[in-house]
This record gives sequence, structure tokens and C-alpha cells, in this order.
Amino acid sequence: MARRRERFPVLAGALILVVLVVWLAGGWLASGPLERQLEFDVGEGEGLSALADDLEAGGAVDSATLFKLRARLLGGGTEIKAGSFLLPKGASEATILEILKGDKVIRRLITIPEGMPSVMVAERLMANKDLVGPVSAPADGTVLPDSYDWQKGEPRAAVLKRMQAAMDKTLAELWAKRTARTVAKTPQEALVLASIVEKETGKPEERRMVAGLYSNRLRQRMLLQADPTIIYPITRGKPLGRRIRQSEIQAVNGYNTYTMIGLPIGPITNPGRDSIAAVLDPAETDALFMVADGSGGHVFAATLAEHNANVAKWFALRKARGEM
Repeated sequence: MARRRERFPVLAGALILVVLVVWLAGGWLASGPLERQLEFDVGEGEGLSALADDLEAGGAVDSATLFKLRARLLGGGTEIKAGSFLLPKGASEATILEILKGDKVIRRLITIPEGMPSVMVAERLMANKDLVGPVSAPADGTVLPDSYDWQKGEPRAAVLKRMQAAMDKTLAELWAKRTARTVAKTPQEALVLASIVEKETGKPEERRMVAGLYSNRLRQRMLLQADPTIIYPITRGKPLGRRIRQSEIQAVNGYNTYTMIGLPIGPITNPGRDSIAAVLDPAETDALFMVADGSGGHVFAATLAEHNANVAKWFALRKARGEM
């Protein structure tokens, strides 16, 4: 009889332990209170305690205290990654922790198109209300056009720094692969010429040809006569919105290639990878002139006589369209 009385507390304790484990596991695996999908942000270095409080405040768990307890006992480690995550409707506590420990971070991208000048890059960063802190327009030619990840609350300056680091890395990689045909003597000269190529053609297949044409002009010490170099000192690369004035064509400054021989003193936009590659491996061509062909591209010529004939055709086409 005494032996049975001794066993009773042991059995009772074991039963309580089983009930406790079932209760903990049940709460860990059961559907949660989320009534709709939730975008949940985890800050850099945020600990489990603060995380649990945020989950309770967001309606993802019923109790921050119980979530912390279950996470420590049943979560298999609580190393949480910074970023934004999507928590599905009715997600269990186990599912929530699994998501927050995983790699399915929401990717937020900011895209810098090829040929976007730095003044507009800064405007795009400042227009993003989920980024913080000021940012000024960097020098043109220092930002690589691409799509970049960012996180809520991240400094704009940090995002810009990644864009500039990407340009430094890309330029170094492409410079190492340059061919003997390039006229660029330095990586900076390559950026300057690439920025002109970027602005002069909207057709990817023309980039190497345009690069070849301007390379020929530079070798022969001809005026480059690139219209975008006239516009740059006026708008810093933004669209002019009107026709170029004769006084602007004749302006003398460090960019206007109608009044100076050689390259401008700096890039006139942020060239993309393909335009940089084009000036480092330009097409083999004898072309010295080009004019629009009416389809968004250009027709090229090696002599002034050929060029004048092409210009006449272009003017005739514009008259037929009612543009002149």
C-alpha cells in the first residue's frame, strides 16, 4: 500500500509533464490568429524578446511570452535574419519561426535604367519614403545602372554606396578585358566615351558601331559633335524638352564636343555595362558620320558626301511625317 502511495506523485508528475508538453506542442503547431497575410519586418540584430513583442502587436501570435517559451524549447535555435517576410494567414508559431529563420526575404528593388543621370538617381532615392536619410547626386559615371535590393529603414546613402561599388567592380572587370581597338587610355576615359554612346543610341545592337565611329573621330582628332554633350551642362543630363539653340551649339565649356576636340571633362550620364563594353571593344568600321534613320536607329557613313545624302533622306522623311 505504501509503495502505491509512493508511485502516485511520480505518476501524477509524469502526467502533468505530458499534459504540459502536449499543451506546448499544440500551441506551437496550431493555427495562429492572423486573419490575413502580414508583411513583417525584422530589424538588424533584433532579439527574440523584441521580435515576440512585435509579433504579438501585429496580431501574429496570441502571447509574446508563450511564443518566446515555445521558440526556445521547440524552435531548434532562434537565429533570426534581418529583412521583410510574408507571414501567411493563420500561420502557426512554428511556421512563423521557420519563415523568419529562412531565406525567403521579400526582395525590394530600386531600378536605375541605363543612361539615367546621377541627379535623377538621387531624386529616385529621395522619392522612396521607406528609405531614410539625405543623399546628394554623386558624380555622373559612378553609378552602375541595375536593380538593387533595399530594406525598409535603410539609409539612402547605403543604397547609393552599393550602386557605386557595383560600378567600380564592373569597370575593373571590363577594363581588364579591353581590346587593342579601344581608344580609351584609362578607365575614366572609357566611362566618358561610354556615357556618350549610351546617350546617342537607344538600340543595343548599335552600341559597338557607335563606339567604333567615335573611336575613329578621336583617332583623327575630329570634333565628336555629340548633341548630348551640348545638353549636359544645361540640364545635368535631364531631357532638354526643346530643340537645341544655336547659341548652345556654339557654347565653349568642358563638355560641348561641337567646340572642343577630344572627350568631355567627365561622363554625361551613368552608362550601362554594355556601353562600357562597347567602347572597350568597338566595332571595326570606317564610319565617321551617322544620322537618324527614322526607326530609332542610325545610318552610318564613311564620307561626308555619303553622310549628306543620308541627311537629305532623313529630312525628307521628317517632312513626309509633318515634323518639319
